[in-house]
Amino acid sequence: MIQFNNIRHADGLVELLTDLKERAENVINLVQYDKEKPVLITQNLLNRATLAAGLSISEKRDSSHLSEIKINQGSPIHATAFTKSNLMAIFSALLKIRYKGTGVDLDDASVLRKVVNFEMRQGARFLLKDDNLKEWLISQVSSSRSGSYGSIPELNLNIGSYEDDIPAELDLNSTNITNTQILIAGTTGSGKSNLLAVLLNELRTISVDTSYPVNFLLFDYKGEFSDPANRDWLRLFEVDGNSIINPIETAIPFNPFKDLSGQTQNEINLYSSELATALKAIGGAQISANMSNRLSEAIINAYNRTQGRPVNFQIIQDHYRMLKPENDREKLDSIQSVLSELIRGNLFAEQDLVDPIKQSFIVKMDRYPKDGVMAKAIVYFIISKLNILYEKLPKQANNGEYVELRHFTIIDEAHYMLDFDNAPLRNLIAVGRNKGLSIILATQNMDSYKSSHFDFYANAQYPLIMKQQSINDSVLKDLYGANKHELTELRDAISSLQKGELILRNNQQDAFGFGKKFKKLKVRRLI
Repeated sequence: MIQFNNIRHADGLVELLTDLKERAENVINLVQYDKEKPVLITQNLLNRATLAAGLSISEKRDSSHLSEIKINQGSPIHATAFTKSNLMAIFSALLKIRYKGTGVDLDDASVLRKVVNFEMRQGARFLLKDDNLKEWLISQVSSSRSGSYGSIPELNLNIGSYEDDIPAELDLNSTNITNTQILIAGTTGSGKSNLLAVLLNELRTISVDTSYPVNFLLFDYKGEFSDPANRDWLRLFEVDGNSIINPIETAIPFNPFKDLSGQTQNEINLYSSELATALKAIGGAQISANMSNRLSEAIINAYNRTQGRPVNFQIIQDHYRMLKPENDREKLDSIQSVLSELIRGNLFAEQDLVDPIKQSFIVKMDRYPKDGVMAKAIVYFIISKLNILYEKLPKQANNGEYVELRHFTIIDEAHYMLDFDNAPLRNLIAVGRNKGLSIILATQNMDSYKSSHFDFYANAQYPLIMKQQSINDSVLKDLYGANKHELTELRDAISSLQKGELILRNNQQDAFGFGKKFKKLKVRRLI
């Protein structure tokens, strides 16, 4: 059987696939869905369809056709494009039939890449011609779905390679794994962004064609993933431009506050206290006991006014002002300053317009000061909303071998959200474990993950350590249980890391008690 490994798109093919994707979605989706399409064609599906269409053309192949195929550093085609539903055997057989007697060596990896791209290109051109696409769609309709569609996918993420080109994989959802939290620590220029992209690419590409797609919400502090210049990255994550949320231009499309309709007064009191604590932490100002109590009472009064329905920052500020001494109402204190800034920012919609778990989103954060009120409020309240939704979800599916993963929250530059008591983030980890929900946190230095509020290292399945500005021995001891000699070895390994390299905890050493405490790997290049 032909092995379809490390295949990349040839020059010009991505543009053809983009045209085909748009046309196919226009054919499939009804006119009334022109703004929000209910069906999106995945990149994997496009790759499979064009390869199948190309191979269905019976014209005689000639090795000279391959000379016009140029493969430089085109985008990678994930292996699941060929392996889904055991299609690799069919593609392999068809390629051998079509190229029999041509002198083309399909065992040569560089030749195979050109052959696959040639077939995909002629398949795309065929489907874009006349009414061929409509005819294909009609002929491909089936009332049943393959067994692979309904099964829980195996999320074994191929993120790069160890020495001697041994694949480096992260098992995220076998029943042997206690949790799926991933921590990334690496200084500027270490390759964190590419690693995040690889993780997203693997999660989405493996799962999106199944009944158990893994969605994500990425807080893009640097603005790389939401940059129009990098728009072609989005197809690597099986999303499009509609996934980008820019709070400066448009309100985040849901209300982040709890709906406490029909709940007891005690429930309202507890949530009001939690919300008051959050607003104080986000503001970072010195707040007196009187101001704190007044804020909690204002939130309680706001919920009483709405009869338990979700409140907003304006209602909270109105009630806070009414609770101040009459002579002081026109004076802005630190609480009102924070609330006023949030009101001016118009961050959130009044109603839920989307479900942030059932879709994937990238929140553009680069135009806000990273340690400012607005940035902290966006992350805090979106995570708070996720917690509200998580609580209502049923327990994750489990087939005895793999468990369902639903959603990943990804925070780049996470250290800005770890320096205060971030209750929603802690709750997300606690609640999400049995609901198929998890996190990926990325920060510049591994010290950030351990504070007086929470020890994220103690709960992480995969701490991925890249190049560091400083190396903390106490953190290494916590992570690896290393003795003095092993600490020296770890420090030397981290110091010698190059861009795109990382060290990973060696779980085999933990289990069997021999070998190094860590493994070094090179992350595959994606962006």
